[in-house]
Amino acid sequence: MILSMDEIVNAICLHQAERKGVKPTDVTVELSWDEDTGYTAEVWVHGRSQYLIEANLTEAILRYLYTEYNIRAYREQIRLELEDEIVAIVQQ
Repeated sequence: MILSMDEIVNAICLHQAERKGVKPTDVTVELSWDEDTGYTAEVWVHGRSQYLIEANLTEAILRYLYTEYNIRAYREQIRLELEDEIVAIVQQ
């Protein structure tokens, strides 16, 4: 299974909204990849910025897989890759 960049952004929005007690529409996400830091995301909630590292992204994706697709996955089954855009590959 492959999650698109939009689905990864949705996963992060839903996860951060739940953690911060806000609506998912109040969360803005910008994904990026850098040679030094790897996969990261900058998240804005009500004007406040926070950086997430790959482990945080994986946590959000795991929760999204369970809530949206009823798939229980483990961290080892998720691999982020940069193709034309950032995608998450889930091995089952």
